[in-house]
Parts: sequence; C-alpha cells; structure tokens
Amino acid sequence: MTRRFDPMTCVLPLLGIGMVLLIWTILSQTVAPDLPSPLQTWVESQPYVLRPFFKDGEMHQGIARFAALSLWRVAKGFSVAILIGMPLGFLLGLSTTFYRALDPVIQVLRPISPLAWLPLGLVIFRQSEPAALFTIAICAMWPTVMNTAVGVRSIPQDYLNVGRVLKLSRMKMLRKVIIPATLPYVFTGCRLSLGIAWLVIVASEMLTGAPGVGGFLWQEYNSLVYSHILLSIITIGVIGYALDRLMGMVERKLRIA
Repeated sequence: MTRRFDPMTCVLPLLGIGMVLLIWTILSQTVAPDLPSPLQTWVESQPYVLRPFFKDGEMHQGIARFAALSLWRVAKGFSVAILIGMPLGFLLGLSTTFYRALDPVIQVLRPISPLAWLPLGLVIFRQSEPAALFTIAICAMWPTVMNTAVGVRSIPQDYLNVGRVLKLSRMKMLRKVIIPATLPYVFTGCRLSLGIAWLVIVASEMLTGAPGVGGFLWQEYNSLVYSHILLSIITIGVIGYALDRLMGMVERKLRIA
C-alpha cells in the first residue's frame, strides 16, 4: 500500500522558514541595525558555503571542514559516553543496592554545566583536545545512564518469570530478555546524549579556541563579523537537527528488525 503524498508536509515547513526569515529581516532593519539581514549574511558567507572544504589556515577553512572537525570530536566523546553510560545504567537498573549508593552522586553531577567541567578537564589533561572529549563524555552520558536504568526497572515481571522458568543463565537472561526489552529506552537516552554532546563541543571549542564550528564562531565574534556568527549558528542548528533525525531513523530500523 503506497502512501499518498501530502503537499502540506513541504508547504508548512517552508512557511515556517519564511516566517523566521521575515522576522529576521525586520529585526535587522529596526531594533538591531548591527544584525545582518538574511541576504547580507548569505552574501558575506558565500566563500565558506560555496567552497565548504577549502583550507587556508587552521581557523580559515570552509564551513564543512569546521563541521567535520567538530563532528569527529563529538563522535569520540559520544562513544566514550555510551561505553560508560550503558553498563552503568544496566547496573543501576539491576541492582537496588548499587542504585541507592550511586543515585545521590549522579544527581549531584548530572546538572553541572560543561563550562564547569572543561576547566577541570584542562587541569587533568593539560591539553584542549582530551579536555573537550572528557567534557563531552561526562556531560552526555547521563541521559543514557538514566534512561537505561529506567528501562531495566520497567521490564514486565512476566518476562523475567519466563526466563527463570526456562532456567536461563544470567548472561542469557541479559542477552535474550533484558537488553531487547530495554532497547527503546536505551535509544531514547542515546538520542538525548548525542544532542547534548553536540551542544557541549560547541561550548568547548568556543572556550579553547580549537578549530571547529564553535571555534570559528568565537573567532568571528572577536573579529566583529556578525554574518559569520549567524552562519555558525545556522550550521550548528542544521547539524543538530540532522543528528537527531539520523538517530531516529536508526532507532526505527532496529525496532522493525
């Protein structure tokens, strides 16, 4: 059965984008004269957009190269966050004693801003790159930890009883019952963690001056090139949207499988 194409799925987003551009244009011509208009932003940002992979120096590169640098850092930090967060979440969900011991610690650490963790990372590692990865990992892992723990505790008792009747070993119970039952919760946590990782890397690059979208944004702010600031903001938003959609697609594929 084929789905009928609904033209409103394209028209409504275009109307939303048009409304934002109109408000942006009005603001640039009235209350914020230093704010570049959409047209001015496009004209001044063309070299970075039309030649997205050029490189004339560490902080003078195409926007795609800056995005790739940031995404590579996010991939490494996010991987560390998942490798730590998922096992920790399963332990919290499976062991009441473990949960009671660590929950207060987690609740204290979870709301700490990346702006606070980054200086600590610089003190520990003395280099901006590992400090940024440390900050991403420790800020991004909490949604995965908490959602995985909730997923384990939400497993219907009937599932566990079936496993006991079949006399499954602990490892088989984990692989055949617990992990499949918690996958929706795990993926929700991973999706949230990825979004946080992307937010954190932008802040980290701004503070350390590392080449990337955040570093480019901060450099252009110090140079008072406002159109490039807007280019960076739009790039951050588009990539964040794309990452969220990508994780959603992966989640749907695995659920169907």
